Parts: sequence; C-alpha cells; structure tokens
Amino acid sequence: DEKEKFEPTVFRDTIVQGLNEAGSDLEAIAKFLDAAGSRLDYRRYADTLFDILVAGSMLAPGGTRIDDNDKTKMTHHCVFFAEEDHDAIRNYAQV
Repeated sequence: DEKEKFEPTVFRDTIVQGLNEAGSDLEAIAKFLDAAGSRLDYRRYADTLFDILVAGSMLAPGGTRIDDNDKTKMTHHCVFFAEEDHDAIRNYAQV
C-alpha cells in the first residue's frame, strides 16, 4: 500500500488560482470547481476547501488566515468578501 502525501497548501494554491482566474462570475467558479473535482480530492481536503470558499484562504486554529498576506494564496471570491445581502450569500451557498 502506497500512502499519498497530505498537502493542503498545494491544494489551496490550486483552488485559489482557479477561483481567481474564474473571476467574479459565480457560474464560472461553479464550473471550475466541478471540473477540478475530478482531479482533486475534495473529500481529503474538505476542511481546506470549506475554509477557502468561506474565508478566502486556509484558516489556522482560532480562525486566523494562513496566507502571510500573499495575494496568490487568497481569493476575494468567497462568502466573507460577498455583498452583505441575502441573495448574494444564497448564490455563494449554491456554488
């Protein structure tokens, strides 16, 4: 049995890059996530994926972001940066 390495930072970088390239169009973001799901292990990195989609980057225990203020390690296409209205949040939840 060969064990796979657990590399959440590589997963984060791949997801964040794809989200940033998709832009602010939620439909493009959903298509990217759907296409990436066939080659990325969403189950293995579920916590990291959730952190990115909600907070824009990986979170450390206690809730601080682990991005070292590096713009390539964070995205603004997440719930925390969404407009503060019911419809905008619902659209992110549907993604």
